[in-house]
Amino acid sequence: MAEIAVSFVIDNLVPLLVQEAKLLKGVRKEVDSIRADLEIIQPFLRSADERADEGTEIDNITKAWVKQVREVAYRIEDVIDIYILHLPHHPHPQHQPRFINFLCRFACFTAKLNPRHVIASEIQDIKTSLHEIKERRERYGFNFSESRSTGNTRHDPRLASLFIKEAELVGIESSRDKIIRWLLDEASERGVFSLFGMGGLGKTTLAKIVYDNQTGQFDCHAWIAVSQSYKTEELLRTMIKQLYQSRKESPPQGIDTMDDMSLITKLIEYLQEKRYLVVFDDVWETEFWEFIRNALPDDNKGSRVIITTRSNDIALSCKESRIDHFYKLQPLPEDKAWELFCKKAFWSEFEGHCPPELEKLSRDIVRKCEGLPLAIVAIGGLLSKKDKVVSQWQKLNASIGSQLGSDPRLKNITRILSLSYHDLPYHLKSCFLYFGMIPEDYSISCVRLIRLWVAENFVKGEKGKKLEDIAEEYLTELIHRSLVQVSWVYFDGKAKSCRVHDLMREIIMSKSQELCYCQVLAQGDSSCDGQSRRLSIHNNTGIDLKSTSSDSRIRSLFLFGVDELPESLLHMFFASFKLLKILDFEDASLDYLPEGVGNLLHLRYLSVRNTKVKMLPKSIGKLHSLQTLDLKHSLVQELPIEIKGLHKLRHLLAYSLDDTIKINLNSRIGVKMHEGFGCLEDLQKLYFVEANHGISPITKLRQLRKLGITKLTGDNGRALCASIEEMHQLECLNVSALSEDEIIDIQHILSPPPFLQRLALLGRLEKLPTWISSLQHLVRISFGWSRMTDDPLKALEHLPNLLELGLLQAYDGEQLHFKAGGFQKLKVLRLDESNRLSLVIIEKGALPLLEELKIGPIPQLKEMPAGIHHLQNLTTLQFIDMRNEFRDRVLPDKGGQEYWIIEHIPLVQFCVLRGAIFYATHTLMRQIPTL
Repeated sequence: MAEIAVSFVIDNLVPLLVQEAKLLKGVRKEVDSIRADLEIIQPFLRSADERADEGTEIDNITKAWVKQVREVAYRIEDVIDIYILHLPHHPHPQHQPRFINFLCRFACFTAKLNPRHVIASEIQDIKTSLHEIKERRERYGFNFSESRSTGNTRHDPRLASLFIKEAELVGIESSRDKIIRWLLDEASERGVFSLFGMGGLGKTTLAKIVYDNQTGQFDCHAWIAVSQSYKTEELLRTMIKQLYQSRKESPPQGIDTMDDMSLITKLIEYLQEKRYLVVFDDVWETEFWEFIRNALPDDNKGSRVIITTRSNDIALSCKESRIDHFYKLQPLPEDKAWELFCKKAFWSEFEGHCPPELEKLSRDIVRKCEGLPLAIVAIGGLLSKKDKVVSQWQKLNASIGSQLGSDPRLKNITRILSLSYHDLPYHLKSCFLYFGMIPEDYSISCVRLIRLWVAENFVKGEKGKKLEDIAEEYLTELIHRSLVQVSWVYFDGKAKSCRVHDLMREIIMSKSQELCYCQVLAQGDSSCDGQSRRLSIHNNTGIDLKSTSSDSRIRSLFLFGVDELPESLLHMFFASFKLLKILDFEDASLDYLPEGVGNLLHLRYLSVRNTKVKMLPKSIGKLHSLQTLDLKHSLVQELPIEIKGLHKLRHLLAYSLDDTIKINLNSRIGVKMHEGFGCLEDLQKLYFVEANHGISPITKLRQLRKLGITKLTGDNGRALCASIEEMHQLECLNVSALSEDEIIDIQHILSPPPFLQRLALLGRLEKLPTWISSLQHLVRISFGWSRMTDDPLKALEHLPNLLELGLLQAYDGEQLHFKAGGFQKLKVLRLDESNRLSLVIIEKGALPLLEELKIGPIPQLKEMPAGIHHLQNLTTLQFIDMRNEFRDRVLPDKGGQEYWIIEHIPLVQFCVLRGAIFYATHTLMRQIPTL
């Protein structure tokens, strides 16, 4: 991680300093010297970091040296940020005549001479310090080039998994039987079964149980431990030896001196006409299978290969034929986790049952393990040797995090879980450690996380790509590596929110503290350590910041679960943390932002989402580096004219939703913006802005990906159409009219955005816009209060990628007919509030993939929609505020003559709507059979 800090300085901060230092005679030479020294030190740091990460012992002198380098890198960042803080700040130069800009800078030059002189002196000191650090490395002869695998004290933390008896296991029966059925399948082709999931789930144990029980079904077999640092020649030799030994044959002479190609040839020759079973345990690279598959002939003998890995990508890359399978191993369900814990903790007494006085504590401990067998077995085994008294167990429950690193009996958990972290490329380690600032059991929005990573400068730019897209790729990779868990998904399968396993979070916290990456102040903590770059406050307002200097190192500040935010504490934030880049007040008890926010000149991310903030101070216009301004669900209804100064703004979320009333056209409240906001040309998201205060500036916002507009009038329709035609990157468009009688005149788009995926039109439409049927990438479309007289289904049914369709008071006809072959990918359908609709027909072959159907209130609909019984993939059917007669035709205890139509659906609900909340009055559930 020290290497990350140095890379950050080299890649981002030093060029900035060189540019600004033109006003400081002689500084450029010093900066070039600093950069040269850092580039020399960088490779040594990476080697030291890697060895420390993977558990290799490095001496205290080396550790001290690494820490010194990290401190210098942070010091350079501090110097630059403080220097910029003292520069004169004026309106953006490109929007001000060059001569005026020159006069402003010259007028302020003399006033800034002293701080600049101090900065120059600091740079000289840094150069000296760095030179001394470089000399120390040479003096002590640090050399990290030795092989990672040297040393006799290290051992494979997975070895214990190979010797667990099947009788000791719990909850593996279903997974074991699935793999065995596949192994014994009559298919003659060579098959590959990839077993993947996070570390500690028991992949190795499960594969070994299957392997030991089924080797007799094969002519020869081999178990190969791959690991992160395998050598191809050694792996091939081990494979040859095991295959020969499995048939009680002596390995061929000379294999110890053969090269890769000779070894592969020998393997192919030996395996010809044999049915073999080979397990490759713990694969870390997608390239592995591309290499090893060449040594495994497919002679239609029914040979089988099992691969265990933590990576979803590796598992998918191994699937090449119909017989190949990949299987994600899941954490143990709550009942099985409890059974396993009791089996381990109370095996020698209480007949494997938990005594009543320890049950609450025990269940809390099991909950923290989150179904991870590795942790349950290790902690249960530790507790089995402790006295069965409440005080002992309370102590362990309160200190599991620290015990992971200090108790020898639990260190194996840390070793196994840490392997995934060690394998991360450097650019992902900073991203992964970010989860340490998030509270335990908290799921964070994926888009929020992505914007934060961009604001932190974690994301390296690539030509032709948006930073947000690259950051999304980072998150996807962390998910595929089984380090990050998806908590919730959107209708299209994309991750909506995510989290990390509680025990993985403990490892992150330990690493973050060691690296001064971040500090968490939970209840009972009272002061900052003065070293960390990021501060996250959890459920705690009793914090003393008086001792924190005004040049504090804190760059990011988060508040979670802070129900009260004293005014004194709020002002301390702005007084003490002048170098802040991230200020996240989401969900905080906050009702205003002080003018002092404008002094945070480095701020890139500001969120007051879901607070009671009513207005923004005029000083907001001074935040020229701001990228994200999140005002969603705050009380801000108008933005100050100074917002025009935020020329780097990429995301502006500014709307609220009244969820206390029944949804209507004006439920979503946008913000008023003054004329001239068209200068915010970097905006990618503008959601929502009121159109009745002027829509012409939108024409200039050609980078927009997501646009939300409220209170559109008929007069503004043509101007909006012209603007939309220029937005070639637009992916999401949401437009609502000023009133239900106002016509949305949006017919005049000849060339719609080619990548539009989400579209919502709320307001009266004279007819369905013809351009909608050409949207090949559209995945979701909603119409509300449209009052169309022509059936819209004809124009929508052949959209190739449509997944969700919503019709809310959208159609004034009496019949909706879903024809065979239509809506082939639709998963969600909502038919809401149609006063004249009396008949819904669903032909066989229509809506074949539909999973969720919501209907109502539709007062004229007397019978169940014909054809629902054709929808075999339907999992949820919900009726809202339907007539009692309609309901009674379905409910079995009310006669239920139409129950047969819906009896195949797992969940059927009848609900009433009160305000904006649904309440279920009747629920029918069908048990889904398990495999």
